[in-house]
Amino acid sequence: MFNAFKKKHDRTQAGQEDRVPPGQYVTEKFPVLHYGSVPQYTDLHTTWDLRFWGEIEDVARLSFAEFRALPTVEVITDIHCVTRWSKLDTRWGGVQFKELLKHIPALKPSVQFVIAHCDQGFTANVPLEVLLEDEALLAYMFDGQELTPEHGYPLRLLTPRKYFWKSAKWLRGLEFLSYDKLGFWERYGYNNHADPWKEERYAE
Repeated sequence: MFNAFKKKHDRTQAGQEDRVPPGQYVTEKFPVLHYGSVPQYTDLHTTWDLRFWGEIEDVARLSFAEFRALPTVEVITDIHCVTRWSKLDTRWGGVQFKELLKHIPALKPSVQFVIAHCDQGFTANVPLEVLLEDEALLAYMFDGQELTPEHGYPLRLLTPRKYFWKSAKWLRGLEFLSYDKLGFWERYGYNNHADPWKEERYAE
């Protein structure tokens, strides 16, 4: 059962235009964008886990069953893709990042960044402060249903304040660091900060 949580938009909701960053258009569709093939999973209860390492008190892992037993919330938020589409009032379910921290070894005070490690070799770097916001999730539900494989099943990151590539699909581990380290798309020329309201699409 999900506890309801709705993101409070930074800008007025009186007009849709106030919720759409510069250079974006609104779509009702949910486009599928990724590089490479979609991972295929068989028995998640025996083959899948979520791992944690870096600047924390000890390395740790959660099995599929252990992760799915964590408290969950539902978030309604807008998402914005670097390819210029925005989708408003999307509904997600999963575990808040800050809730997850209660169930793994303590972070060291030096931690400032988190690297999401995903199947297919993808990584995404996100400042810790972004992940501590209420709407940042480890998400496995979309619009009341399990994520589809194309959208990140069985688990993806959700960081609505950033362009959507930071919401990395097929999440398998979190690395905690005191310094920033470029992720997969950042190494290929995408902007490291990815703020849609500043149109931080590509590196200078």
